[in-house]
Amino acid sequence: MSDEIETKLSAARTRLILDRPFLGALVLRMPMKPADPEWCATIGTDARAFYYNPEYINSLTVDQAQFALAHEALHCALSHFSRREHRDRGRWDIACDLAINPILIKEGMTAVPGALYNIGYEGMTAEEIYPLVKDNPEEQPHDQHLYGKDSTSSKDHGKLTGPGDEGGGEGAGRAKISPPEVLGEAEKERLSVQWRQRLAGAAQQAMQAGKLTGSLRMLVDHLLQPQLPWRMLLARYMTAASRDDYSYMRPSRREGEAIFPSLRSSRTDIVVVLDTSGSIKAAEMQEFVSEVDAIKGQVRARITLLACDAQLAVGGPWVYEPWEEFTLPDNIHGGGGTRFTPAFDWVEHEGKSLDLLVYFTDAEGEFPPLEPQFPVIWLVKGRGKVPWGQRVQLN
Repeated sequence: MSDEIETKLSAARTRLILDRPFLGALVLRMPMKPADPEWCATIGTDARAFYYNPEYINSLTVDQAQFALAHEALHCALSHFSRREHRDRGRWDIACDLAINPILIKEGMTAVPGALYNIGYEGMTAEEIYPLVKDNPEEQPHDQHLYGKDSTSSKDHGKLTGPGDEGGGEGAGRAKISPPEVLGEAEKERLSVQWRQRLAGAAQQAMQAGKLTGSLRMLVDHLLQPQLPWRMLLARYMTAASRDDYSYMRPSRREGEAIFPSLRSSRTDIVVVLDTSGSIKAAEMQEFVSEVDAIKGQVRARITLLACDAQLAVGGPWVYEPWEEFTLPDNIHGGGGTRFTPAFDWVEHEGKSLDLLVYFTDAEGEFPPLEPQFPVIWLVKGRGKVPWGQRVQLN
């Protein structure tokens, strides 16, 4: 049977190379090694190799074997083995599979039995999915993630480390394949850099062949651009909006319709909107407000604060000059539905010529139909999408 299994895996890998060269190039970087069913019931990876249970591969079609190979290759290319940090391993493993499988299914690949899938997680990273994963013993990855201290099955590894079972009985004298050694921190770092280089090389080859499209191209673009914390991104956008430079931004309606280049004033006008519908906790609002306060002093920003659920909060707007501390008002109330339109209607009604609008929200609500003339940043908690503007993920 071993020859048949190797032939099936080789055929699956060859098809990937021809039909999906990006995935094929990544799979080629993984040596294929048979595994012991006691620590690998299906397939798995430790970022060094692709491990497989021969009986499991025998149960798959060639199309499903392609999915199995590509799935493990993406675990490696996405550095899932080095990104868990403080997170619970079980929930992290589920989040990683929920991030990968929609990509492969959207590419038209045939999923293996039991592959975790939720269409609502399309386009999301494992970090974004992780907070949404619930404790559910029945929801488990179909593969083994073999790169952590507690990453293999619950079997006693002491039974697997020797060349045979010396305790007698049915398995006495039969050689067993040991599980791979746990990755050390230095090796994780080295492999992460190595797989990032492989990802870039595979993407370049596929683009040259004209075979990197759709969700895989979006994934590569996201992974190869610098990843910055939301605080740094927010500071970058606020700083960019405050540059002393010539501007052709549309003036207030009260200033007439003609648009001439003019030097920006030394003060930046920013509108900040807090979603008070109930999805954003008070502590999170306070953290966000404190961050904006730290940035605004550097960019000489005048902040106009609005609070909104289905309508604007009573008592607003609250205005803070550049020299005033930006704090959360005591009388903000909310808890209703979510509509983003009232805040943008208020800006239009006031005829304000602002440099930037920052909206702190879960992005689950009614958006205005048209994009405004001024730049908008959505600082999003959760997986909600936005129709326009710059979306910054709050992890």
